[in-house]
Amino acid sequence: MTDRSSERPDPRGAIKDQEEWVTGEEPPTAAQESYLATLAREAGEDVPEGLTKAEASKRIDELQAETGRGQ
Repeated sequence: MTDRSSERPDPRGAIKDQEEWVTGEEPPTAAQESYLATLAREAGEDVPEGLTKAEASKRIDELQAETGRGQ
């Protein structure tokens, strides 16, 4: 029997590519929409309408890199 109490989960194991998300085709969450609007404003860009949750996440990643917030 293995003592799992001493094992630490790999935090990278919880990170999935947006393409693999089960809920990726759903509309973005309110938090995503708010943060995306903030990042887009800082970058001087518009937020495209009709994004999915996965597309919003990708755009957030891109804008974080562009604005320096993702560091």
